[in-house]
Amino acid sequence: MNTVRRGVLVAIEGIDGTGKTTLQRDLARAWRRRKLRVLEFQEPSRGPTGQQARRSSGKDPWTAALAFTEDRRRQRPRVERALRTGAVVLLDRSLYSTLAYQGSALPPTQRRELEQRQSEATTIPDRVVLLDLPLRIAERRMRGRGGARAPTEHREVLRRAARTYHRLARGPGWIVLDARKTPPELLTELDRRLTPWVLRHATRGRT
Repeated sequence: MNTVRRGVLVAIEGIDGTGKTTLQRDLARAWRRRKLRVLEFQEPSRGPTGQQARRSSGKDPWTAALAFTEDRRRQRPRVERALRTGAVVLLDRSLYSTLAYQGSALPPTQRRELEQRQSEATTIPDRVVLLDLPLRIAERRMRGRGGARAPTEHREVLRRAARTYHRLARGPGWIVLDARKTPPELLTELDRRLTPWVLRHATRGRT
């Protein structure tokens, strides 16, 4: 589906415990203060397909990956409508999350097929912010939240996902941040490294 894009799409990625949701909130507030129209999305979504994807996370990687892909496909029209209005769209996770978590557990043939399905099902982010955090610190943060761990929060899954993120981040359009920094420090760094680009490319989204 071809779409004339006027806004910009920024995804925030990283293994569990890196602070993606906090950064999304802080970044949205900062950009709104600059009079940008910012819309926030989470993946998986809060709708029926998102709930199905969450339930599938404990199943085999291919089944789970297909569930996340379908949820992403269902959410795509909302994202693209927002982009057509010139908005800055902030995603808490994107297709790269599925490639990192489920894709990294698949054999090469299925992994390539998943990459193709993902690219057809979703809108590719213009910029990706990767919150990079040592595994031991991420695990400590997750323990601090309490409750039982999700299937994707176990050490080997996190280690595999982190390796895949590092590989993906070699591509263009990625910004890697040290997630050991405090939320204000991360926001300051992104304001320096990302905000000027957003202001140049999302002027039509201003209110």
